[in-house]
Amino acid sequence: MPNVLDIRRRIRSVRSTQQITKAMKMVATAKLRKAQERALNSRPYGGQLQHVLNSLVARTESRSHPLLQQCPEERVCLVVVSADKGLCGAFNTNIIKTAHSFLEERKQKEISLCCVGRKGRDFFRKHPVALVNEFINIFNKFDYTDGQRIAAPLMQAFSSGEVDAIYLLFNEFKSMIQQKIVLKRLLPIEHSTPTHQQTLVDYIYEQPPEEIFNSLLPMFVEFQVYHVLLESAAAEHAARMTAMGAATDNAGELIDSLTLTMNRARQAGITREIIEIVSGAAASK
Repeated sequence: MPNVLDIRRRIRSVRSTQQITKAMKMVATAKLRKAQERALNSRPYGGQLQHVLNSLVARTESRSHPLLQQCPEERVCLVVVSADKGLCGAFNTNIIKTAHSFLEERKQKEISLCCVGRKGRDFFRKHPVALVNEFINIFNKFDYTDGQRIAAPLMQAFSSGEVDAIYLLFNEFKSMIQQKIVLKRLLPIEHSTPTHQQTLVDYIYEQPPEEIFNSLLPMFVEFQVYHVLLESAAAEHAARMTAMGAATDNAGELIDSLTLTMNRARQAGITREIIEIVSGAAASK
């Protein structure tokens, strides 16, 4: 059995760790409120933008815009959105595993990667796959311009024919304790044709459809990337809050266990000293 001094040192060490994890949980909780609000508020705008795009595509016969062109997927680019920091449970691990599965399923094709976040970048830098672009240290403070900065080279690569399809892989915020990994196609832009039961809203267009496409489609892609950043940031803070809460609870349980062990060791030491005293007194008689 270890001595009391060693156990006390271990308890102090665990208690210091518990204070750190508790502080990280509080910080993640404070950041989560704002990130959650931004992510949830962006969803209605994205849905309405998709609805307008579908209506416009259904009403026009000209679909020659480069971002709408469909072709066989022989050259694919995967945008992996991870975190810049760790200590957030399985947040980064799940993304990396899903990305690895994506690469294995399409290993016969020409795959390239665009990594958003340091953790994904550091992992795939050692992987034998082309890393065409990387964006790190943007989750501390980002806005719509960061979405534009990430989307610009993606649209350029797709429009020039360098890639046939671009996919986004990210964590979607579901709740405080749940994040969902989502794999969605960014380019070519997916659009659905309204059915006969759906009523088309009648729009009055001041510009030709081609001009509207030229302004609406790039904005739609930029917003999709920005929305992914919002979802991933909220999911990261939620995962870190949950992980640090569990770590704090585990540290408390470990402190209780070590305290019990220390009390037993101290009691055993006291008992041994009493026995030695009594044995010495009995021997002196």
